[in-house]
Amino acid sequence: MWQVDPMNAETSPDFLNPVSADHPLGAASTANPRAPGSSAAQQWQEWHQQRLETVVAPYGPLSVTGTYWLADADDEGWIEGLPGQWHTTPDGTGVVVRADVLDELSAGAEMLVGERRLGVPGSAEPTRVTWGDRRLELLRREGQWAVRVHDPAAPARRAFTGIRTMPYDGRWALPGTFHAYEAARRVPVPNADCQERGLDLGGEVRFTAPDGSEHGLRVSVVGSGALWAVFADGTSGRGSYRFRFLRTGAPAPDGTVTVDFNRTTLPPCAFAEHFLCPYPPPGNTLALDVPVGERGLAR
Repeated sequence: MWQVDPMNAETSPDFLNPVSADHPLGAASTANPRAPGSSAAQQWQEWHQQRLETVVAPYGPLSVTGTYWLADADDEGWIEGLPGQWHTTPDGTGVVVRADVLDELSAGAEMLVGERRLGVPGSAEPTRVTWGDRRLELLRREGQWAVRVHDPAAPARRAFTGIRTMPYDGRWALPGTFHAYEAARRVPVPNADCQERGLDLGGEVRFTAPDGSEHGLRVSVVGSGALWAVFADGTSGRGSYRFRFLRTGAPAPDGTVTVDFNRTTLPPCAFAEHFLCPYPPPGNTLALDVPVGERGLAR
């Protein structure tokens, strides 16, 4: 299943400056007449604060400076922009990196000298290599391996001033119903790097918008049963980013689930061009404006 690239939730007070053209942090609980005293609004405010801390973390999405595919390495495993020599294992289940002292690579607490096999999360092999203050993260997409570089000194992280986010509006925390497919469906969709990859879909969430119109979103089932959607709407490209992400909790046994568009987020590729975000699958461009949630980066 395609999954959102992980964002490190480590906080960084030095870069926590959530300037927003739509509201400054702290105004969300008072800017909307429906919000004062609302526990839902307070929970949203806490979620929003945690979200900002995740974004500005030293190894969060703003720190990404490159994604390098092993398929682009030369015959000896050299990849322009990376130290060491990188090869996929013959069976394709891991990566072998070869380095010397001058490469300044470490795996765990050990300097990486010679050859070292790296694996996927959950395997016995380490999945992350450090390069000075930078972290090199392994990715695997449809059988292809890549190395993603996280640099706390990335220009995007230094330049970040905030996320344009609309105040909480309880009208957009909607009751929905999840209708699971009999079997998961893989749909090819374009990705932000101009490549097409499969997106696994587990069903559809149906809901009624505040104006009374009925809509549906095709969703993936992730984590412990939570639902995740990539969608566009009438504001996409004209007031908000060209597409956004939405994650809900796990549906109840009867399929009911809260679809809270206040928690709509920007995709990682809004913060750095080196992410592989999928575009919305067919059917996930809503014929209405969704005026809440994260809208774009503050400029």
